[in-house]
Amino acid sequence: MTWKLQRRQFIRTAGLIATTTSLGGSVRGRWSVEKLRTAHIGVGGMGNADLGSIASHPQVEVAGLCDVDASRLARAHGKQKQARTFSDYRQMLTELGDSVDAVVVSTPDHTHAPAAMSAMNLGKPVYCQKPLTHEVVEARRLNQVAQQKKLVTQMGIQVHSAAPYRRAVQMIQSGMIGRVSHVHAWSNKNWGYDGGSFEGQHVPPSELDWNLWIGTAGMRPYVPQVYHPGNWRRLVDFGTGTLGDMGVHIFDTPYAALQLTAPKWVRTQCRVPTGIGHPAKNLVEYEFPGTPFTTAQMNWKWYDGANAPPGIADLALPKEFELPESYKLPGQGSLFVGQYGVMVLPHVGEALLFPEDKFKDQVRPEVGDLNHYHQWVDACHGNGETSADFSYSGPLTEALLLGVVANRFPGETLQWDAENMSVTNLAAANQLLQSQYRKDFTVENL
Repeated sequence: MTWKLQRRQFIRTAGLIATTTSLGGSVRGRWSVEKLRTAHIGVGGMGNADLGSIASHPQVEVAGLCDVDASRLARAHGKQKQARTFSDYRQMLTELGDSVDAVVVSTPDHTHAPAAMSAMNLGKPVYCQKPLTHEVVEARRLNQVAQQKKLVTQMGIQVHSAAPYRRAVQMIQSGMIGRVSHVHAWSNKNWGYDGGSFEGQHVPPSELDWNLWIGTAGMRPYVPQVYHPGNWRRLVDFGTGTLGDMGVHIFDTPYAALQLTAPKWVRTQCRVPTGIGHPAKNLVEYEFPGTPFTTAQMNWKWYDGANAPPGIADLALPKEFELPESYKLPGQGSLFVGQYGVMVLPHVGEALLFPEDKFKDQVRPEVGDLNHYHQWVDACHGNGETSADFSYSGPLTEALLLGVVANRFPGETLQWDAENMSVTNLAAANQLLQSQYRKDFTVENL
């Protein structure tokens, strides 16, 4: 099955101007007076941070909490005693019904789309953690349904609303370094696993509902310290590796600032696939069509694990833009190569411009931090718009996840037909755009 790509989902990725809203927009909410009653799916780890940040808004009332780990659920309930608790988000959404206005999804990656879509099918606005989905087709479908139902949405890339990133968008779009021909982006984190399969039959801890944790993926035995609570990001069935974990943050500003759409092609250099874990180090290359802020075509390279940060030779900078010998690239960040110079954007920090002498008198825009969470709550109440709604974060996630797919075909250049959601030159790659959900976990519209 193919899904036609609506052009408007890309043209809404307009760059951040000096206003209280930024990239794209979202439909105004319905709750203008009463408190927004929220339900939270996943309340451990990042979910605990999401819960605290959403609940800190004075017009929020937490009505439901859900987690497959009873110990994490109990800790969250201790802070939100008025909320009802559940282990199965499907049961929570059914039982709470109209007593919940909006839903926050903070689960492992493979549950993002089914949980978010379940809420959206009921007409609920959604705040969903990054990366928006585990698979390419899921991102397209969430975007389409959000637009069809006119729902307020936001992807949890909180640094998107931070002043250094917002300022960098304005600097690029004001033409400080001219049209951009290349972007290099990297993270020295390693969310990969190059080992073999996991052996043994282990009994899950009593507080963990293993069947619900596995969710849409294929069932397998529990193995301590492999899946829950922390290492699922390394595994292809549950996470999206370093590219999905950190790439979505570091891709965000260049993608937004340059108003990129879908890539023309993607290829990777990494070890041969195992079907178990993501590679421990990757070099992923993309070519994007030109935009008003780029040259006729724009090339992008992603480096992670031991490949990051890239060496000076890897950047192949024009001689007049070479970085000072004393300068060391940050462990995570991005670098834009423009007509007039280079911008380095650390993760997270203020942008640096090179050659330094050329830009020393450049006046930078004055912008402040925005509260990414409260922006979503306010939009649900009908006040303002979100800056990373699914019309923006869906295409961003699609592009990112094409790199994850390409990791399964190292050395192959995957030619991408965005309109028909198809790799045109390698049929096997299309099988990885969407997986088959387990029968008990199927979701309408996915």
